[in-house]
Amino acid sequence: MMLISPLLVSTPVPASAAGLSDYNLTGFSYTNTGGGNIPETDPRYKKVYNATDLAVALKRGSGVKVIEIMNDLDLGWSEIPATAQVMPFVAHNPALTHPVLKRTGVSKIYVDSFKGLTIFSQNGAKIKHAAFVMKYSSDVIIRNLEFDELWEWDESTKGNYDKNDWDYITVEGASSRVWIDHCTFNKAYDGLVDVKKGSNGVTISWSVFKGDDGSAGSWVTQQIDAMEANKSAYPMYNYLRSTSVGLSKEDIIAIAAGQKKGHLIGATEFATDNAKLQVTLHHNYYRDIQDRMPRLRAGNVHAYNIVMDSTGTRAAKQKLTSTMEKAISGKGYHFGVTSNGAISTEDGAVLVEKSAILDVASPIRNNQADPADASYTGKIRAVDTIYTLDGTYYRGSSDTAGSSLAPTPAPVKAFSWNGFTSLPYSYTLDDPATLKDRLTATNGAGAGKLVWDRANWLMTKY
Repeated sequence: MMLISPLLVSTPVPASAAGLSDYNLTGFSYTNTGGGNIPETDPRYKKVYNATDLAVALKRGSGVKVIEIMNDLDLGWSEIPATAQVMPFVAHNPALTHPVLKRTGVSKIYVDSFKGLTIFSQNGAKIKHAAFVMKYSSDVIIRNLEFDELWEWDESTKGNYDKNDWDYITVEGASSRVWIDHCTFNKAYDGLVDVKKGSNGVTISWSVFKGDDGSAGSWVTQQIDAMEANKSAYPMYNYLRSTSVGLSKEDIIAIAAGQKKGHLIGATEFATDNAKLQVTLHHNYYRDIQDRMPRLRAGNVHAYNIVMDSTGTRAAKQKLTSTMEKAISGKGYHFGVTSNGAISTEDGAVLVEKSAILDVASPIRNNQADPADASYTGKIRAVDTIYTLDGTYYRGSSDTAGSSLAPTPAPVKAFSWNGFTSLPYSYTLDDPATLKDRLTATNGAGAGKLVWDRANWLMTKY
């Protein structure tokens, strides 16, 4: 049995402590040039200290090639100055329940029609209260940034999370060659990073995607504390706390802490441009993500050396009895723990290689709509991947007889790539047995882990 340790909190170390070639750009975005390795003195290099600076740099046609985020940025619509309340900033759907977001508002920020752009921070700066939409752009790189505070409790759609549409990053408009690297994504209302509308050449690497830790003062705890103080104003929350269900405040925090959705790749069912979707996920750590690691419609996804670690959400699920679940659903509310891993649908191709899937109930899925209708079924294969569930251990491939990773729930489609026979890039695979320790190390995945010169963040090969 593989030991499962908690996510490490560590001090950044110089990149010289690691093999720099580990961080080379690979995957479907391997030809991405970003904004280029230009000096700070170049007028196309902009240092951003506030929302107004960012609005100027991201204005369509600005000619900016490199944006360095110099410090943490609070970018909610109600907390930015009037000078920033112009395109590419627009007001996003208003917050309804979280006490902080009701005060700060939420912004949507467009990265529109850029051809060559790098956005990075040298120090792992945090961006809050904003969703980025990338459209009609190519050769875009986003590195060493943390995204936070974009979730609130959903009373309006009874826990379905179908109203606000807050994702940290959406890649759409047939954007191509996008690299998201060494970033951290905290709990969000909807998805974390979604790719749609024929976008391709996307690589997401060395990044952390995580739910809330449920600690005192955490983002989820702030929300629950606010509702606990005025339960009658929140019918769904009040019902969960009532004797009809019997959940404690602490139980609700634990269950709500997980992130519902990771990556939706292909947002519209059977869209003709879904076939163009191409995404590589590698060396990413998914902690307490309940679903979509990723979910693909058509197109191709290559996931290698990723860790799906759902030990926290698995434990939280035990707080819900079948009687509680029946009472909740009987009122039309949605409050529970989903547990899906990698999903391929609509003839998409997903290859999961040398990864670790920990305490995910349904690790490999091939249909989310109708298992009897093959048009909804995707092609998915896991190769030399570790799977643990409630103390059991398996290491192997999905097509091995009796495999714990065999795709469900539809009849299996033989795996093949869509549009090519072999991947167009080279890559190096790590042993999945050492992967979690590697990704949670001081030079592992996430923002703020590497202490690099500015020039290093502008490079794609080392």
